[in-house]
Amino acid sequence: MSTFSSFIPCYDFSPTVNSTYLKEILPLMVRHNIAANPINYSIWYDYVAGNNPQLNKVVDDLINEAKPFDSNTSLNLYKKHICNASIESFEKINGQIQKVIEQATSSINDTYNKAEESNDSFQKKSVELENLSEATAIKAVLKEIIKETQALAFTSQEMQTKLNDANKEMEQLRLELTEVRQVAVTDGLTGLLNRRAFDQTLSEIIKEDNVGSTCLSMIDIDHFKRVNDSYGHTVGDNVIKYVASLMTKFAEKNHRVARYGGEELAIIMPNTSKEKAIEISENIRNSMEKSRLKRKDNNQPLDTITLSIGITEMQSGDDAESFIIRADSALYKAKESGRNKVVLAPVS
Repeated sequence: MSTFSSFIPCYDFSPTVNSTYLKEILPLMVRHNIAANPINYSIWYDYVAGNNPQLNKVVDDLINEAKPFDSNTSLNLYKKHICNASIESFEKINGQIQKVIEQATSSINDTYNKAEESNDSFQKKSVELENLSEATAIKAVLKEIIKETQALAFTSQEMQTKLNDANKEMEQLRLELTEVRQVAVTDGLTGLLNRRAFDQTLSEIIKEDNVGSTCLSMIDIDHFKRVNDSYGHTVGDNVIKYVASLMTKFAEKNHRVARYGGEELAIIMPNTSKEKAIEISENIRNSMEKSRLKRKDNNQPLDTITLSIGITEMQSGDDAESFIIRADSALYKAKESGRNKVVLAPVS
């Protein structure tokens, strides 16, 4: 599945995951008479992965309205929902920064030129003063020097004002850039880390070689397709957000909570024993099982919704892929053995 990045989307490179997506993507593209080009494949990859709710809604609307997926539609979908926001935001901020720099540079150059002109003038007038003896003539030259000195002081003050304004604009742009960067690593639905940020964080932690002290918990909402089919995607999105809130509630401050993709979420747990990881995961699972969620539109209760959770502890020689695969395997066992349970992956 892909997530927004600064310039290009970041995809899951797991062969197993992509093989599963491929079996869904191609029939969909054939059914809707869509050209199999890279842009269209990216759109339908994200659609099938389910990690981009805004894109899915737009595509579903197009399908329901029987609108054609022509080249313009595809390009608009790609630009707006696959590879858009961060590029446009960064380009806008970059343009503004360039403008501020040009203005500041222009002001500095003007002041420098004015200072050069004044210096030349002062030197000439110094020579004049040395050759003058009459008080009236000396007074006239001094008046000119004072006038030019005042003009130079005004130019310097003007430059300082422009530089102060530039500093204020740069600080504002710095804040905007920080916000854009935050958006680039945040899942739009849950506010958790997105898949790109999850991958980066996990890679960084693995490089620190925290063998035996880092755990990974993979969480999946049981029968989530049934939730969407029974109550609609809006309710499904709210369920995902609710699970995310439980994860944030029980995770510790040093943990990194992320939306891995679709209805699957994850917690990276540095400096955490497997016993503590199990305790946290059980708290999340138990709270979800006891929750009595209701629809916002009619206040009707939903059926009990449960979670399956797989946990693994980092082992020597682990890379991100092996770490995730082991947690996913434990999650699969939790589902296979009846769901609504936490399973710890065995040490290999």
